[in-house]
Amino acid sequence: MLKKILVILYLVVVVVMAAATFAEHLYGMIFYAEWWFTALWALLAAVAVVYFLSRRIRRLSVVVLHFSFLVILLGALLTHLTASQGILHLRPNETALSYVLADGTLRPLPFSVKLDTFIVVCHPGTTAAADYESHLRIKTDDGERSETVSMNNICSVQGFRLYQSGYDDDGRGSVLAVNSDPWGIPVTYTGYALLFIGLLWMLIDPKGQYRQVLRSPLLRRGTLVLALLLGVGELSAAPRTIPQETADKLGQLNILYNDRICPLQTYATDFTKKLFGKTHYEELTAEQVLAGYLFFADEWSGVPLKKQSDDRKWAIYELQHGFSLKVFPYTSQHGVTRWYAPVEEIDSLVVPAENRLLMTSYFDLLYSAVDADNYAMANEYLDRLKDYQHKNAGASIPSDFRLKSERIYNTIPFATILFMVCLTMGFLSFFIFLFWPKKWAFRLQFGVLLLSFLALTTCEALRWIVSGNIPMSNGYETMLLMAWLVQLLTLCMQHRFRILLTFGFLLSGFFLLVSHISQMDPQIGHLMPVLRSPLLTLHVSIIMTAFALLSLTFICGLTGIAFHYTKRKEQTDVLATLSRVFLYPALTTLGFGIFIGAIWANVSWGTYWSWDPKEVWALITFMVYAVVVHTQSFRAFQRPLTYHIYVTLCFLTILMTYFGVNYFLGGMHSYA
Repeated sequence: MLKKILVILYLVVVVVMAAATFAEHLYGMIFYAEWWFTALWALLAAVAVVYFLSRRIRRLSVVVLHFSFLVILLGALLTHLTASQGILHLRPNETALSYVLADGTLRPLPFSVKLDTFIVVCHPGTTAAADYESHLRIKTDDGERSETVSMNNICSVQGFRLYQSGYDDDGRGSVLAVNSDPWGIPVTYTGYALLFIGLLWMLIDPKGQYRQVLRSPLLRRGTLVLALLLGVGELSAAPRTIPQETADKLGQLNILYNDRICPLQTYATDFTKKLFGKTHYEELTAEQVLAGYLFFADEWSGVPLKKQSDDRKWAIYELQHGFSLKVFPYTSQHGVTRWYAPVEEIDSLVVPAENRLLMTSYFDLLYSAVDADNYAMANEYLDRLKDYQHKNAGASIPSDFRLKSERIYNTIPFATILFMVCLTMGFLSFFIFLFWPKKWAFRLQFGVLLLSFLALTTCEALRWIVSGNIPMSNGYETMLLMAWLVQLLTLCMQHRFRILLTFGFLLSGFFLLVSHISQMDPQIGHLMPVLRSPLLTLHVSIIMTAFALLSLTFICGLTGIAFHYTKRKEQTDVLATLSRVFLYPALTTLGFGIFIGAIWANVSWGTYWSWDPKEVWALITFMVYAVVVHTQSFRAFQRPLTYHIYVTLCFLTILMTYFGVNYFLGGMHSYA
């Protein structure tokens, strides 16, 4: 009876959390602060404790793991009951002695805060914010000191923490978030520490379930079935453009694009992708396509686009009218660099007359040379502009190494090539495993996967060099990371389980294919200031590792169900065992990732849990998958078919967490 009550409460909590994310999005209804929602969690915790004690579990690793959840809930309750949060608005040279709570009331501070200056720090030569800095003067009974509060850099004073939250429209005033949580944070962090210990202990406990799975003789046998089909498009005659040599020189110029300085080749590549869905048109490079629309507009106006839309028409309009061609830098005497387009209004008090003349007349001269087919002169004009950029751009132009890396990245379509290779090899690998399991054939597959892994590593390294950040800040980059992690896991474990070669090819190919869907944005840009934190790197990489492992359990589940209904029971049992090999480390990494994200949120925003839709669905995913490891309480999961059906359905929560939240619910994680 007690177990049934626990199961019902567990289901109710999961369903209520899922429903709350949709109710908030559709109707603006927020349940998380309601008394009954808190009571529901408290009731679930109480029944779980009673049930756990009734089982008389003595294994310390299990006790620590489950006790950690109780401590985390206690910390959350203390935060809810005792924490204070508010806003502190400061103007230059203004001193504040209190802050404003959410209900509008004032709460005194045990110290005074004075704003000396607020600064928006931009990336060189751009208007893209790199950080927001409030330079403060804090006065306490012990004296006065200077502090700087910025994104991911908080200030702690007498139990209060100050966070950079916003700034005034005039760029002078600062808005700080104030948080005081002396009881909830220590208890919650203690719970996190116990959780990390418990999850790791679950994997290494000699008497634990995971070690029993690893000792299973079924892991030496197995099989799989899966297939994917791909297709490509048509050919037609291309209109006139400039020669390859001139196009290459055009692509080597620098441009202010997407709020960063990059090779004009990058702009041309994105422009061509937007219009035609690929980085070239017929036999023409992206630079030649861009030049065609720029210099031969009439001939290119009749070229059929991938799809007629306002954003594609606007991209062509911006190019042909010069708005997007910000290729003329000028650095003022104060060291501030600005990049101009030829049609911009140029301040005569800032930019000398000779520079203004070049900016306004350059493209007319270049047009004349191209129109006369005088490409020697056109090449000379392009060389002169490149020299001008290096003389007038100050420190805004990236290093030669970085620019060369970006040109290599633009030239080689790593993801496109690799998803075709991986999916094709996955299909072939399946038949090799079933009908021709020769040792040399497995070695050949290993070699191809190793080459694919090295190529993908090169792709990731180039994106890292170009952006200056570890590539895991958006949907496109996390898909590449998922593929990379799958291939790494496969290379490390394939010597024990040959079937993993098939898994590795198919899954990595799937993730690379998904990175090509229209909503995925491959453009490289600057990270939002709040994302420039090492905790982001840990949070995303660990979460993606968990998703990659859970994806493997999904493929095992689908295949196991197929084998069960084709009367191949032994393979169904083998795949259930193999799936559990992935499941336990997946739960460990998912737990780590969720709560490292909570720590990062506490450092950045002053609250470790905001009930953001992605946070909620990540927690739902963890709770749903955690059920299946409790085989002693739920013996049905000891049956392979039941297990396979459950983990296959569980994968829907991952799809909702990763895709559904991004594209339907939004929230703070909608950039991910």
